[in-house]
Amino acid sequence: MDGYQRDGETEAERLDRNWDELLQELRVTQTGVQILTGFLLTLPIQPAFQDISDFERSAYIAAISTSILATCLLITPVAMHRWLFRQQRKATLVHVAHRVAISGLFILAAAVVSVMALTFSLVLDQTAGVVAACLGVVLFVAAWVLLPLRLRHRLTRPEGP
Repeated sequence: MDGYQRDGETEAERLDRNWDELLQELRVTQTGVQILTGFLLTLPIQPAFQDISDFERSAYIAAISTSILATCLLITPVAMHRWLFRQQRKATLVHVAHRVAISGLFILAAAVVSVMALTFSLVLDQTAGVVAACLGVVLFVAAWVLLPLRLRHRLTRPEGP
């Protein structure tokens, strides 16, 4: 959420804009995490699931747990909005929903990394699962943390000619 007010924008307009931007972002993530969770929920009823290794079972438990938690967190702002609707609490809603959404994204990254570990372990072997998970962590940290922080840093410095 940007904390900056645009020229001529009131505080209420800024909060409405921030809330709308957050909802747009959540629409993208909610669909993906719900599909991931639904898919993961079907795995234990597959006959071959009973033959997976302890590592694969642990990766599955990590994946389904984090996927369910991410689903919860990424839908929480909608539930908060319903409970706070017409309570004159937009600033609180935007602030807390922003934090919950960031937490949901980190948990979603953990879910995807767990799925990577499970999938590579099933297709190749446990070592490949561990390597894939480690590479997944690096990928998500680079794309979801380092890149945005670098862009934020660049935007706070004056641009040269």
